[in-house]
Amino acid sequence: MDVAGKVRRPGLVRAPAGSRVADVLAAAGGALPGVDLTTLNLARQVTDGEQIVVGVPSRAPAGTPSTGQPTGTPGTSADTPLDLNTATLAQLDALPGVGPVLAQRILDWRTEHGHFTTTDELQEVPGVGPKKLESLKPHVRV
Repeated sequence: MDVAGKVRRPGLVRAPAGSRVADVLAAAGGALPGVDLTTLNLARQVTDGEQIVVGVPSRAPAGTPSTGQPTGTPGTSADTPLDLNTATLAQLDALPGVGPVLAQRILDWRTEHGHFTTTDELQEVPGVGPKKLESLKPHVRV
């Protein structure tokens, strides 16, 4: 896992399968004093290759610090599709037509199934039908 943001030891940390965000955060030495962790679901299981950004507000669904590139970097924009396998709750919530409840359902599906292999699998998420899927397709990728 890649842990970035306001943690004691940002960077790559090893975590066994089944680890949760709280475990990965602890492996990075914990959050810096005063950092608000309420935007993180500490109980969520993480997937291999995921980046966890701590204490950094998500301003756009893509091209934000969570992609490893600073905001405003050439070649990044809100038009860049969001990776369903690494997206945070805040990034999913920022997608058009997706609120916090549906964003959490997408994360729950990803946790239960490991990862998305196609964007069409979004239809397996409660609340995503054919119309919602078509409206999301231009904004997401796997």
